[in-house]
Amino acid sequence: MSRTQIQIFLFIIAVVIMTIIVFVYGLQEEERMETFESGHRAAAIEVGADLFDTYCSRCHGKQGLGIQGLCPPLNDRNFFDSRMDEVGWNGSMEDYIASTVSGGRISSTRPQLYPGQGVPSMPSFGEQSGGPLREDQVRAIAAFIVNWEETATLVTVPTPPAGPTVGTDITKELPDGDVQSGEALTVSLGCTACHLAGESGAGPDWLASDELPGIGDRAALRIEQDGYNGAATTPEEYIFESIVLPADYLVSGYENLMPGNYASTLTDQDMADMIAYLLSIR
Repeated sequence: MSRTQIQIFLFIIAVVIMTIIVFVYGLQEEERMETFESGHRAAAIEVGADLFDTYCSRCHGKQGLGIQGLCPPLNDRNFFDSRMDEVGWNGSMEDYIASTVSGGRISSTRPQLYPGQGVPSMPSFGEQSGGPLREDQVRAIAAFIVNWEETATLVTVPTPPAGPTVGTDITKELPDGDVQSGEALTVSLGCTACHLAGESGAGPDWLASDELPGIGDRAALRIEQDGYNGAATTPEEYIFESIVLPADYLVSGYENLMPGNYASTLTDQDMADMIAYLLSIR
């Protein structure tokens, strides 16, 4: 075999080997890309979980189950099955969530159940709308929420009470309250997520601290202190006012994140029970 024939033979062998390598690599590429995308997605969800806890959980709950009277559940079968049809969204669920997180919401789409924080009912979190989050961070939150879709169960939305509600007259006479019923009500309304969370809570903690007594004794101190600009003259009225008129007086260092619809969703008995419970915390 001549030198030229040997070179041609080796060239053909090299081409065959390269063809086999490219073919095998091509077969593995789809799997490799799927693995890469899966890892990238997992990392985004992990980042989104931390961001959700920081920016979203105080209104939508730590597990995305919502807070009654404030903001709706997101870890909810109905949210994933019906929400886009309700609002007329034609894109993907993830795009809808990212758009809402980024731009916020001027007014609630269900104000009777979820009034949000007032106006706007949900703040804008995206940088382009004046918020603190980059686009990739907004997308990470959306990825984290969408990750609930496969395991989400139906969250029961409470219905407003039938008959008269408590209103905003904090001087009105109330029935006798029950401490245990009041405690159960504060749990079901999600009050404890903000007011029994220690220093990390979004609202003043009800329990006693080194500096202050519990809310049962603190209520009397609040109405006597300088700077109190509410209308309450008794501890009972102060608690009543704090629940139905939360913007009338804000404890220093806190924003008004309270639901604004308790006057129209709680009954006189509900209010009496909650006051009885809170006055028992000393």
